Amino acid sequence: MRERLAELMAYCLRLGADCADIRVKTIDTESVSLENSEIRGINSDRSVGYGIRVFLDGSAGFAAASDFDSMEKTAERAFKIAKASGMLQTRKIALTPKPVVVDDYATPVEIDPFTVPMSEKIALLMACEEAMGAVPGVTQTSSSMDFRREDVVYCDSDGSYITQKFCQSGGGISATAAGEHGAEARSYPCANRGAHARAGYEYLLSLRLKEHAEEIARESVQLLNAPECPTGVYDLILDPGQMTMQIHESIGHPTELDRVLGYEAAYAGTSFVRAGDLRDGLAYGSPQVTVVADATVPGGLGTFGYDDEGVKAASTLLLDKGRLKNFTTSRDTAGQIGLLSNGACLADGWRHAPLVRMTNINLLPGAYELDELIAGIEDGLMLSGTKSWSIDDKRINFQFACEIACEIKNGKRTGRIFKNAIYSGITTQFWANCDGVANEKYWSMGGTPFCGKGQPDQTARVGHGSSPTRFRKVKVGVGDAG
Repeated sequence: MRERLAELMAYCLRLGADCADIRVKTIDTESVSLENSEIRGINSDRSVGYGIRVFLDGSAGFAAASDFDSMEKTAERAFKIAKASGMLQTRKIALTPKPVVVDDYATPVEIDPFTVPMSEKIALLMACEEAMGAVPGVTQTSSSMDFRREDVVYCDSDGSYITQKFCQSGGGISATAAGEHGAEARSYPCANRGAHARAGYEYLLSLRLKEHAEEIARESVQLLNAPECPTGVYDLILDPGQMTMQIHESIGHPTELDRVLGYEAAYAGTSFVRAGDLRDGLAYGSPQVTVVADATVPGGLGTFGYDDEGVKAASTLLLDKGRLKNFTTSRDTAGQIGLLSNGACLADGWRHAPLVRMTNINLLPGAYELDELIAGIEDGLMLSGTKSWSIDDKRINFQFACEIACEIKNGKRTGRIFKNAIYSGITTQFWANCDGVANEKYWSMGGTPFCGKGQPDQTARVGHGSSPTRFRKVKVGVGDAG
């Protein structure tokens, strides 16, 4: 294939392109879903195709196809689009330089999930379903597994040729208890089809879903009978699962440079951050808050060898002790603020052109033991399990609902729990009130394989690592906080 793609890139240059690249992707997916001990869905899919980008005098064209016998015609279509785009050009696209690379990369995998018999996968989920369903008061159970495998070939007109193999595995379980006054669900390891990582089936096994099934089922019943979460201003500790969404929505998206520059606006908003804030060292949070965009961390959903522009994966400091230090960037956006791309330009499959995407946006661990964080709270809550979230288009005002709140009084957990915990805040104020992060012993990776962005909509796989984290004076509830 290398010779064929190199010839195609040469053809793009003969058409008159300044430069070009192509991504060839083969994507296999598999999902299994059970509900109330019955199989609700077994789905598998394969998608094979390629996408070609052509750049001409500061304009870009993109075309994609699954017909490998018509690659030249697809290249011609991309070239024509680039030429037509020049007629409406308001700013020339300038790609920052990158090295010519010939390399390969593969996700470390112990057990290929696509070789594990379906009967074995169903048996594991069925055991979880039965354990949850056996708990008195549980009215609904669900469980799922999802797997994704990608073979990617990247080639460009400069001479780079990169092959990559990715493997993603994950799953989760959920139990619901319903009664006269509503229903309460408890999920493990997290809601929205569980936890996922770039790893093999061994990751799914490491989640120990069956061992946690009875526990979360009992918690759902306890929640049903628990009091409503009180309204007021409280000190909070967010566990790593809840921190995943907090980091994602209030740090990950606002620091994507295309949002900052205003290019991503219609679908999911822009950002309160401005390009000039980098020079000024915007105070984004407290000195406890150091965040990296790290596409190299093992197991992260946003981990890879090279992005979809052929830029090597990197670890980039976004926030240093609360101060803005960088953005996630692409080759065309980075140059506009005098930087080089840090390898955060990715596409969903082969049908779409790549755009700026989060990689693994991680809050680095602090120095605290978890008990020390708890001991520092006189009246507060520990929150777990994301139920829902909302944040405005500029990523300023947010609100999160959690599955469970555990009471903390006088520096100790009381054992009392509350349901319907909702907290809200303003991004920079909230992160400024972070005064403690647990140490590396409590640090873990999370993430979501369902991050939407772009028009047409693209879905990305992004990771978030953190430890339990303490925040002071947070509004809890939807009424008057007093």
